[in-house]
Amino acid sequence: MERLQTLLVRKDKLCIPLWKTMSTKCYMAFSALSAGATVITFFLIYWFCGGLLALSFLLISIIGFVYHSEDCLLYYPDLPDHSRIFVPQPSMYGLPYENIFIKSLDGTRVHLFLIKQRGEISKIVPTILFLHGNAGNMGHRLTNIVGFYNELRCNIVMLEYRGYGLSQGSPSERGFYMDASAAMDFILTRSDLNLGRIIVFGRSLGGAVAIDIAARVEYSRKIWCVIVENTFTSIPDMATVLMSSELLKYVPLFLYKNKYMSNWKMEKMQVPILFVSGEEDTLVPPAMMTNLFDAYCGPLKQIVRFRRGSHNTTWNCPGYYRKIRKFLKITAKHRPTAEDLHCVIKIV
Repeated sequence: MERLQTLLVRKDKLCIPLWKTMSTKCYMAFSALSAGATVITFFLIYWFCGGLLALSFLLISIIGFVYHSEDCLLYYPDLPDHSRIFVPQPSMYGLPYENIFIKSLDGTRVHLFLIKQRGEISKIVPTILFLHGNAGNMGHRLTNIVGFYNELRCNIVMLEYRGYGLSQGSPSERGFYMDASAAMDFILTRSDLNLGRIIVFGRSLGGAVAIDIAARVEYSRKIWCVIVENTFTSIPDMATVLMSSELLKYVPLFLYKNKYMSNWKMEKMQVPILFVSGEEDTLVPPAMMTNLFDAYCGPLKQIVRFRRGSHNTTWNCPGYYRKIRKFLKITAKHRPTAEDLHCVIKIV
């Protein structure tokens, strides 16, 4: 019985069969075989065709291998352990919720939590589409969601990207965009939600997804406002920072499988936006948030800086929910003042 429970965890705990977590190990084994085959082929070409052709083949093989390995290097759905097996439920935090599975635009089955305010007020208050950061699953963000629920009095739709938690498929930039679009479409079909007050929130990697959907013509007029927290300008920029190499600036863009070019999309956005930046973020340089803020040319933007905010814990800083609540009040104004329009706020 214990062995059976190890291999297949109960559905009421929102779990999936353990074999689905084996994909990373299988990929590593396949990569090792591919590398071995490449080395053998290299020596065969060198023996029969000469060194120059063999070196060209090796270079192309390395580039191709790195390109197709980028998903494995960028996304961490298996961290921490059991993130693909067990997803904490909102009921563990006293939140009412609906557990929902929808089809993404390509048919991939993705997982949602719909957390609504109790009573008729749920039809009036704003609804947040919550796009989480990298690693783990959406259940790991529920402590933050309790704050949104109680402090902002909002409904929340939590999206679990493909390849994360209980969602099917494998992570990819294009896939994440499709998943976010499907989540937006789901919200727009709900007659029990206020469709005039849709907020898109994205943290870190989720911020890039939020910027993409808000920059799209088909959704920009349906989104009330956007909030991004500790997100980056682009993956090429992040690669330069993380690898501490200026040479990466000269790598052609087509060699990046995942790009997330948020800096290019800012000028297209016409949705009010709040940037929440932690100045002690050691993963994404806070300067990237400033660059995104400067690149935005829409009707209303604010940036709030928390001096003691780190990459994953800025939401714990004093004044966090109060500043978001104030931004929402400003957004609700028909004619914000000039001081409201392009405001920089620093919290000490």
